Amino acid sequence: MLILCIFGTLSFLLGIILSFTAYKFQFKKDPAIEIVNKLLPQSQCAQCGYSGCYPYAEAIVENSEKIDKCTPGGSDLILEIAHVLNIEESEENLVIKNKRKKLKHNVVWIDEKNCVGCSKCATFCPVDAIVGAPNFIHTVLERFCTGCNICVLHCPTDCIKIKKEIYE
Repeated sequence: MLILCIFGTLSFLLGIILSFTAYKFQFKKDPAIEIVNKLLPQSQCAQCGYSGCYPYAEAIVENSEKIDKCTPGGSDLILEIAHVLNIEESEENLVIKNKRKKLKHNVVWIDEKNCVGCSKCATFCPVDAIVGAPNFIHTVLERFCTGCNICVLHCPTDCIKIKKEIYE
């Protein structure tokens, strides 16, 4: 019982020391990175070439990365980031990737004959465009699909196919 009290007291003291050092030596983040990160859609789809939205925001602010790589964000996001960072960006130079504008991009569909309902595609979809319950057939909500094709990599039965779709 004495050993338990000693370890409990030591754990409490170490917790206080760790809390104090975490408070005293806080990691300072660049506020511009935080602002750009909040503007990004947080879909973590990696279509920009980075592992997620935060690394892409870091690259934009620190490495002068192009601001037109976020497919789910589209041209509206480009204009918002350009406004926040005071970048002159004319609308003629924008890469229109927004579904609301006329554009052609890939979307996926599920061959329901081969779908076994494993839910792996829905689990990995960064924008929740795949609907279905475990052990039931799944389907893709094409309106929300960004064409990142992450679900294709995780499908064990290869029932997810890529098709081209035009949105207006």
